[in-house]
Amino acid sequence: MNKKLQESDLYLPIKDHLQGLGFEVKGEIKDCDIVAKKGDDILIIELKLTLNITLLMQAVDRFTLADNVYIAIPKQATIFKNKKKQIKKLIARLGLGLIIVDIQKTQQYVEIINDPQDYTPRKNKRKQTALLKEFSLRQGDPQKGGSTRSKAGLTVYRQRSIRIANFLLTQPSAKGAEINKAIDEPQATQFLRDNYYGWFNKIDRGVYEISDKGRLELPEWKSSATSINS
Repeated sequence: MNKKLQESDLYLPIKDHLQGLGFEVKGEIKDCDIVAKKGDDILIIELKLTLNITLLMQAVDRFTLADNVYIAIPKQATIFKNKKKQIKKLIARLGLGLIIVDIQKTQQYVEIINDPQDYTPRKNKRKQTALLKEFSLRQGDPQKGGSTRSKAGLTVYRQRSIRIANFLLTQPSAKGAEINKAIDEPQATQFLRDNYYGWFNKIDRGVYEISDKGRLELPEWKSSATSINS
């Protein structure tokens, strides 16, 4: 289309659709873009060319006027095309409905993506189990909530690596079995072999020492591991 799309271009297609369902439809009633009524059923629909936090807050406020509140956007909206699945989840989680208007040159199509309803997201058992495992194994509370990713990362895995590296600071070298016996770390051999942080050097078969990188970084990580708990 040559003409720049406007919010009002969404009005007539939605009005026609709702009238076909038996609703009486009127625009701009008490700052609501569309109000539709059929018997005791009242719908409020907010029209926008894209989704943003202002629109979401505005739509949620409409629950003081009606139980059924919808957001309507063009199907061509970039955020909807790129994040369709996430948008549908977000709108549903807020208890809102979502209407998509497909604006074509000669025809407009209206699709009700979801109706307003209570939303209980299905749990991802695998991710939930991993979350609870990390929570239960984390020693203390060493990482501030809201830390940036560059500073975050004091996971259980790193905590266990710190213990191994700290032991190697006191020894010229050691095998995983020796470390396991000394500090009760049953996966010491695997941690040494994987060397995820580059803190260990292999000097012989199954024998490791702490690396220069480990000596350099370990004091900072040990400090961060205790600073929040202290």
